[in-house]
Amino acid sequence: MILLRHGQSQFNLHFSATRQDPGIEDPTLTPAGHEQAVAAAQALADRNLSRLIVSPYTRTLQTAAPMLAQRELTIEIEPLIRERYAFTCDIGSGRGILAARFPDHDFAHLTDPWWPDRIESEASVIGRAAAFRERMAAREDWRETLVVSHWAFILALTGQSLMNGQWIEYDPRSAPPGELRWHP
Repeated sequence: MILLRHGQSQFNLHFSATRQDPGIEDPTLTPAGHEQAVAAAQALADRNLSRLIVSPYTRTLQTAAPMLAQRELTIEIEPLIRERYAFTCDIGSGRGILAARFPDHDFAHLTDPWWPDRIESEASVIGRAAAFRERMAAREDWRETLVVSHWAFILALTGQSLMNGQWIEYDPRSAPPGELRWHP
């Protein structure tokens, strides 16, 4: 499968500059983030993909949009692959708001709220990654799946720290990562 970290968000832009939480809930992509999403779609244009699994945050849904504009994919909105809840940006939007913003997607299966209401432990993110790894390893179409997710989830799944808009190939049958570096 291919794991793609969402493009640069308004949160990423401000947090990178100040190392302070700017207080932006469910941030949108910046212009650079939209460019990263288009670049990823172009780079993956020749890949044999049939399924897209995307986190319900606005930034991941916006990152997935250029991919969906160029091909038809089966879409799954999956809160299991959400970001680790640690900052204001990890407060999501309710399913009604998401449905209004992204009318081509189905959010009916989401609970309100679908994100945690308190800081999530590292162990919790690692547990979510393990559950997703197991689920994907059991699927026959994992090689044809694109997953649009977040820094901490991808780190917990693979042990790799991706930059905004960066993607990697990942075999869900591989062993979980050893020690993780949560802080660079």
